[in-house]
Amino acid sequence: MLLRRWTCAPLTGLLALPLTAAAAEPGPGTSLTGQLVQMGLGLLVVVGLIFLLGYLMRRVGPLAPQGGQHIRVISLYPLGPRDRLALVEVGGRQLLLGISPGRITTLHVLEEPVTDDAGAGGGDFARKLQAMLKRDQKP
Repeated sequence: MLLRRWTCAPLTGLLALPLTAAAAEPGPGTSLTGQLVQMGLGLLVVVGLIFLLGYLMRRVGPLAPQGGQHIRVISLYPLGPRDRLALVEVGGRQLLLGISPGRITTLHVLEEPVTDDAGAGGGDFARKLQAMLKRDQKP
């Protein structure tokens, strides 16, 4: 019977042949409970690997290249421990967003895009933002 499997088995099945032959013929010391315990442990290992990979994917994030995104965060400015302002570019337009737990609000849509100067310091963004907000509040 083993010879018949050898001649009919495709090339990919050759590696699994010893495993299937060993599984088909139980040894003298194996019992039904031993096989069930082995199958249960194998199932626990597979389910554990699934949860581990899910956890790692959440921690690491997607592995897709980041170049094709249409949304770009230009700057973030913290207002408190949980609130912040974000300047985001979407489709060539820049939006000023207010971010708080459970809510994101569009505060302003900028007509003129804010340029990111390489030599500008961290306070430069705040100064430009204040100037734009004061300019828009005047009647």
